[in-house]
Parts: sequence; structure tokens; C-alpha cells
Amino acid sequence: MRLEMDNIRNMRGNSVLVVVAMGLLGLKGWVEAGCLESGKCCKGRDLTCTIQGWRLDRVYGTCFCDQACIQTGDCCYDYTRACPARPCVVGEWSQWSGCANQCKPTMRVRRREVEQEPENGGEPCPVLEEKAGCLEYLTQHGKDCGHSYVSAFITSFEYNKARKKRAIAPDWTSNTEDSGYCVEFQIKSLSHACLVETRPHARWMQYLREGYTVCVTCQHPAMNIRNHRCSGDGSDSNGSNVIHWEAVGNSRCQGSWKKVKEVDNCSCPDVHSFIFT
Repeated sequence: MRLEMDNIRNMRGNSVLVVVAMGLLGLKGWVEAGCLESGKCCKGRDLTCTIQGWRLDRVYGTCFCDQACIQTGDCCYDYTRACPARPCVVGEWSQWSGCANQCKPTMRVRRREVEQEPENGGEPCPVLEEKAGCLEYLTQHGKDCGHSYVSAFITSFEYNKARKKRAIAPDWTSNTEDSGYCVEFQIKSLSHACLVETRPHARWMQYLREGYTVCVTCQHPAMNIRNHRCSGDGSDSNGSNVIHWEAVGNSRCQGSWKKVKEVDNCSCPDVHSFIFT
């Protein structure tokens, strides 16, 4: 009888050892199952990139080793260690390209290349292309052009009385100042900021009105040394181009006009007479 009891005890002991061993093996699988052990590290959202193991939120079950798991919150516990985030790496900017077209407002471009794509939820790539406004004033044959698109900066004709004349630059071909010229424009549009300007030195802006014809004088201090013209005077415009203008002293006071004609001397009323600056 005693021998039989000893055999029963031994059998129970062995059973306990087997159960404990199996439990340890199962626990070992639970603890170690992860992205690193499985060798998984997938791009994007990959529904096949899964294993059974612990998640980052300490829940045991199906977990992912793909890039999207960071957003969905179902990464395996060792995802960040097994699949470290790598940011996008880009090279230096290229030189700016030339203007896409000559003699009219257009765009220039510069670009940079991706040297390393982002991985595992790393910082995405920044902008790879930039565009900027561009205007060339010379044709391929060196002829002046494009000036009708340049903004005209204007101020009150009264300013001319106080403006000090520039010293004659050595590039000028004559020792006498150019007598200047006058351009008549018809105002096509203007901003509300012109109408509400009340500062004493800027009240002249209130006399700018849509539909009015105004005279703008180009005199030596505002002339380009090369061509003896004022920027934005519409010199290469046939009257069909809309030209942008801006009031000096209030950048919000601006609008557009069309060239009517160019004359030697202005004949507009004082309140409708201005000068290029």
C-alpha cells in the first residue's frame, strides 16, 4: 500500500513539474514575442505585419509592427526599439532657375532632392520645390522690356517742391538734368485704404478715385539711369495693359490703372497730379 501511495505522489509531482514547465514556456512566448524577435518592420499600414504578443498599451493579443501602428495605437511593445523612426533627409536647394518667360511676370523655381525617405513614422519630407515671382527686363537680344508690369510708386506732386534734386550721376550722358515727362492714367481700381487716409501728410490719397484721369510726372530723381524712364510708367504698354500702382507712405493704398497717353507737360488739376518716386 505504501509503495502505491509513493507512486501516486511521484506522478502528481511530475504532473506539477510538467504544468509549471509548460506555463514557463508559454510565459516565455508571451514576454519575448515582438517585432525584434519576429524580424518584422513594415511600411505604411500592413494588416499582415502582425504577431501575438504584448502591445505598447500592455494588452496581450494581436499587435502590429507597421508604420501606421503609432497612429492606431496597436504597436507591439518593442516597436520603437526594433523599428526606430528615421526622418526624411533632403539635400541642399538648387540654384534658382531663370524666369520661365521674358518681359512679363512669371515664376522661377528651385528644388532639392530626397536623400533618405522617412521610415517608421519618422519626420516627413519638407517642401521639395519653391516658386517665386520673377520678371526679366531684357530680351535675349538685350532689348528693354517688361517695364509696363512694374508697380508705379507715387506720391503727391507737392512733394516735388521739397524734394532735393539728385547730383548728376557719372553714368548720365549729359550734364543737364532731363526735363522729364508726364503720363496720364485712368484709375481702374483702388483699395479702401486710400479713401480713409486722414494723416495730414497723406490726405492726397483721398483724391484718388476709380474712373478718374490723373497725371503722374517722371522727373530726374526717379529716373532709371540706363533708360531715363520711371519704373511703372507703362513705357512699353499700348494702353491695354493694366498697371499696378502703390502710394508711398501707405502700402495698403494701392490699385491699378491704364495708360492713356504720354505728354511733355501735365495738365491735370493739382489734386490729381502726382509724381513717380
